Amino acid sequence: MISRPFVHLTTLLFLLSSSLAFPNYADVLKRQGVEDASSSFRPVDPPLPPGPPEFTGAKLVNDPAHPWEPLRDGDVRGPCPGMNTLASHGYISRDGVASPSDMVTAVQEGLNMENKFAIFVTYLNHLMNGNLVTDLLSIGGKTTKTGPDPPAPAHAGGLSVHGTFEGDAGMTRGDAFFGDNHSFNQTLFDKFIDFSNRFGDGFYNLTVAGELRFQRLQDSIATNPEFSFKNVRFITAYGESVFPVNFFVDGRQTDKKLDMESARLFFSDMKFPPDFFRAPMPMSNEGLSEIFQMHPFLPGGNVDGKVDNFVVDPASATFDTPSCVLYEDILNTVKGLYPNPTGVLERNLIKNLRFFYDGFSAVFSDGCAEQFPYGQQ
Repeated sequence: MISRPFVHLTTLLFLLSSSLAFPNYADVLKRQGVEDASSSFRPVDPPLPPGPPEFTGAKLVNDPAHPWEPLRDGDVRGPCPGMNTLASHGYISRDGVASPSDMVTAVQEGLNMENKFAIFVTYLNHLMNGNLVTDLLSIGGKTTKTGPDPPAPAHAGGLSVHGTFEGDAGMTRGDAFFGDNHSFNQTLFDKFIDFSNRFGDGFYNLTVAGELRFQRLQDSIATNPEFSFKNVRFITAYGESVFPVNFFVDGRQTDKKLDMESARLFFSDMKFPPDFFRAPMPMSNEGLSEIFQMHPFLPGGNVDGKVDNFVVDPASATFDTPSCVLYEDILNTVKGLYPNPTGVLERNLIKNLRFFYDGFSAVFSDGCAEQFPYGQQ
């Protein structure tokens, strides 16, 4: 049985001298051809994540202060329709690059995402895919707008990086194996509409979510020889399925079902529907238990480079395992990206791990102890 904490899921440190820790930071930027390198990308001491807003009810979010604007040259968008929409309405920088603290504020203000859940998912993404020195994260692919590359194997590649947060069997994005894991896929959206018609009388609801989630898993098993569905992706895929019900349905509605016109606006056009009100209360992964129980599934993946060769991975985190299994998998990924951090990078890594744990321990409240792979500074 899925724990209630998951269903409802969903530090100030000593300031090191930037000039001492990164004496050639501006020179690195100049070598990359970045204009005004001395001021554009300085090392940033990341602030504490924002707390919850004072008002947490439904309100108009497609408002005059946040008009939709079309993409400009150089703007980035990625696999998450929620973040794409928030960027296109100016809740974060319209170029699609922002700090994790700004992203937490944006998902709270624009979608009414619950504070600790927002911190958990945002700082998880930032640790795996962001630039920890400049404190910037791309909601799409890799871009010079986040600053110079961190030391390899870290990559600051953004939310579109496959195998960290983004993963296979997405609802409206294809698997990375087929070449594009971040763009809107009309064929998959047609399936989204078809399942909404078959199981939801023309609307996307939790029943549709459970059926479509299971079908997308079967699709990937049958077509993707590199299909992988475990640990972080196992958790986030079910969260992805309930996301439209929790965040894309107008907050004045009580039936929790998404019409297809609004769905297309979010998934394809990256736009709030006209006169759209956010959710009536802070939301996270409500409904996840219901859709998982429709078609229980074990984590694993195709092996030996063959389709229809799915093998269960007994070591993967699931909804029934202690949260420490997931936590340790995430820490191992981070340690693999940052084996020997020093200076500002080490300081910011320690701080971001603390911020992440603050959200993680609230979402998964089963007592998993915090670990300090880089010390406590």
